[in-house]
Amino acid sequence: MPLASRCIVWWVLVAFTVAVIVYFGANKTPRNALDNLFKKCSENSGTNNEDTNVLCLWLQNSKILDLAGRLPELGVNSLEDVYNLEDLKIKKLFGPDEAQRWFLARRTLPLDPSGLPALKEKVLIDSAQQAAWKWVKEIAVVLLILWGVSRLAISCGLIRSFCPISSNGPVSLGIIDFFVEADIKQSFLHWLSGNRALAKNAQVTFHWEEPLIVGNTISFTVQFFQRWSRRPYPVSDGDSIRINIRQGTNKIAAAVQIGSSVTAEANVVKATFTVRRAGQYHIDINLGSIPIRGSPFVKYFRPGPPDPTKTTLVRPTSMVVCTAGLSHQLLLEPHDEYGNYCSWNHDAPEQQKALDAFSCEAYTIGSSDVVRPLVQWLWVELMHRLIINVTFNEEGIYGVRLKLEDSVISKGEFNMIALSRIEAVQVEKALGTRTATYETKLLSINGEKWSKNKKVFCAISPKQIALKEYILGIIPKRLATFRLCPATKISFLKTTNKQEFPVLIIEDGAQFTVELSSKEAHLLAASFAHYLLKNIGGSETFTDKQSFFYQEIRKFHQKKPHEKLLLRVERDKILQSSMKLTKSFSTNDWCRNYEISFIGEQGLDWGGLRREWIELLCVAIFDRRQSGMFTSFSEDGQALVHPNPKMPASCKLKHYEFAGKLVGKCLYESSLGATYRQLIKARFTRSFLAQLIGLRINYKYFEHDDPPLFLTKIKYIEENDVSDMELTFSEDEYDEQGKLLRTVELIPGGTRIAVDNVNKYRYLDALAQHRLVNSVRDQVDAFIHGLAELVPDNLLSIFDENELELLVCGTSDYSVAEMKAHHAAIGSSPEFQKVLSWFWTAVTNFGSEEMSRLLQFTTGSSQLPPGGLAELSPKLQIAASPCFGTLPTAHTCFNQLCLPDYENYEQFEKALLIAINEGSEGFGLV
Repeated sequence: MPLASRCIVWWVLVAFTVAVIVYFGANKTPRNALDNLFKKCSENSGTNNEDTNVLCLWLQNSKILDLAGRLPELGVNSLEDVYNLEDLKIKKLFGPDEAQRWFLARRTLPLDPSGLPALKEKVLIDSAQQAAWKWVKEIAVVLLILWGVSRLAISCGLIRSFCPISSNGPVSLGIIDFFVEADIKQSFLHWLSGNRALAKNAQVTFHWEEPLIVGNTISFTVQFFQRWSRRPYPVSDGDSIRINIRQGTNKIAAAVQIGSSVTAEANVVKATFTVRRAGQYHIDINLGSIPIRGSPFVKYFRPGPPDPTKTTLVRPTSMVVCTAGLSHQLLLEPHDEYGNYCSWNHDAPEQQKALDAFSCEAYTIGSSDVVRPLVQWLWVELMHRLIINVTFNEEGIYGVRLKLEDSVISKGEFNMIALSRIEAVQVEKALGTRTATYETKLLSINGEKWSKNKKVFCAISPKQIALKEYILGIIPKRLATFRLCPATKISFLKTTNKQEFPVLIIEDGAQFTVELSSKEAHLLAASFAHYLLKNIGGSETFTDKQSFFYQEIRKFHQKKPHEKLLLRVERDKILQSSMKLTKSFSTNDWCRNYEISFIGEQGLDWGGLRREWIELLCVAIFDRRQSGMFTSFSEDGQALVHPNPKMPASCKLKHYEFAGKLVGKCLYESSLGATYRQLIKARFTRSFLAQLIGLRINYKYFEHDDPPLFLTKIKYIEENDVSDMELTFSEDEYDEQGKLLRTVELIPGGTRIAVDNVNKYRYLDALAQHRLVNSVRDQVDAFIHGLAELVPDNLLSIFDENELELLVCGTSDYSVAEMKAHHAAIGSSPEFQKVLSWFWTAVTNFGSEEMSRLLQFTTGSSQLPPGGLAELSPKLQIAASPCFGTLPTAHTCFNQLCLPDYENYEQFEKALLIAINEGSEGFGLV
């Protein structure tokens, strides 16, 4: 188009728009609008004065202006006349509906006519404001038309065409260019032409058949079409297409491909993800801020078939006692290979097919004869559990295998002792006494067979199993004692022709093994099983044992006060000052609620300072680079810590006793509830934990505690011929310069006993006893002495070494998904939501050390409770801070992290890292 023609078109558009504005401005002002209303009222009423105008405005506001023409017949020309109008006249003149409207409107008038002047003024003001607002809206419509025309002109190049031309090109209309960006210049033309995507025209195709079983990688596609037609719209990253897939509180990562170089797929968005969790999924698909048609889509994915390695007994036990002729109930939780609860509630044939895959096998322990107990299977959907009712018709000792297809399920192999009704009563009576005693024959001790079976008595009490013989029939002699705890195992052997009675083995992993034979073996084992379940709270699962432990330790200290006790400690000398303050403390004092104050610092302790005090003490005691009380078997920074056999001169046994009391204090505090829960920040060797609960240490502990030694020496001896290695039952000790200090005999006369392929395992166990036990016996004994002051040893013995670490130290597995699922966000402003999204982006990229520091900065401890963040109390909070550009702060007493606002992500990430790395200690960092 020639320049002149474009100028003419542009000026015509401007003149038209100005004329519209002038027209509306001349005829739609607030004053003109009111004049038109008063004119209408005067035509209806026959008069035109201020009182009549106010009356008309009141009628209009009350939405009964249509009645104004009939009011002069009743003598009503002002609001004062409304008060004098009788209801009977209104009912005669107006119909029922109109009369009802009149009565409702009259209720808005003041009860006293003296209030009418104020009402008149308010009516005039409100009417003027309404007319003005209507005029403003009309002007806004005109301005919107002008804005659209201008954008169309910009898109067509009309504006710049009339501008003066300089040597450098057209002169810009600065104001218009300031408000109109390049992409906006195109958007209006695209909208006008329909060349843009429309959310409601999008089509979604899910490429799977429902219901789908978990474990598959699946995809769905979204096709986008233009606004005014069904032609495909080529999508790109600039179209702001967002896809979110959620399963409960978990966000599922998906690979999203937007568009394609292939023309036929240019309008297609493809999302691919893998399903591992069963349940309901929500798929949100948005085009900009507008959800496409049908979004969010709800899809359900079913769990897979039961997996024998994931399916477990609810209360797994190594021995079950029942009564012959009566059914005994077992609970089974079927899980698929991804840990989902299996479910067959809506498909009876499939449920029956799944139940048919389970089977129960039983055999007699003594003869291995196959028996067929009566087994009933019942699926309870609400509990996600399979109830198994097992009935043995005859008494005896049976081995039971719960199988899925041809595989034994996890912990599904155990012994069942079926007692007769009379025997069940005998066991119950024996349990009511202090000790149940059974006559047995001693076959061997620690693998050494007796030439002649010795008659001994096995006494079982709630605390121990004691083997005794009576010399001359009256003088008791104790042969062996085993603690009654989960570490002590009783198992049955297949009997031979020489033994007419069942044979059982008693071992606890800490001392020699005992082999017994008795006609009352089933009663002995039944009494052991009953006592054991009572000692551990009725279940062998960790959660149940933990609850029982907390309950018993509260009962043990129930008469001790938990009043507050102020401790003023020095941060720089945390261990020395803490030991000095608690030097003369009694058990009652250790059970009190400590309120910590750091000398020279301000801050009230609502729990956060106490957690920080324990955190600092853990570093001072258990960090191998601090006091030297504990050390590692390697220089690896992640190595486990073990009591130092060469403790420095500054360390005494009283330091280890104090450390034991600190651990006992934390266990006691944890039993009082989540608010008081304290955890120890340390990673102990398994051999040290095993010694705390009285287990015997063998060479297999080297694999976990001292990997370098295990790989270079232990494993080689275990797998190879050692006859040519010239080893003896001794150990050489060297100093740091490699000079031989001494040779230690692992067993009496060990330097003269050669190691061969027959006794090499005895040598390895003796080496473990020397390096892991004997060299630190005094330190461990002092630690146990301090621990036992607050925690009875029989309570600790219900756990194994792995469970003890979980109880004392909690878990160190940090999950971003778990943190997202168990946090509370305090703040809803757009600025805070932006910072919160930056926080999750930063945390996703954190390593384990940075996550540990973040947790320590926020909660005062880098360790989590045994149940993870779900058990953190108070709940983890992320709040908005009314600051800009400062470092994040934290309130450890309330587990709250406060995030200020920042200009960009880089500034935020830098400030967060500085805060958690430099501000993980101290109070009130700003």
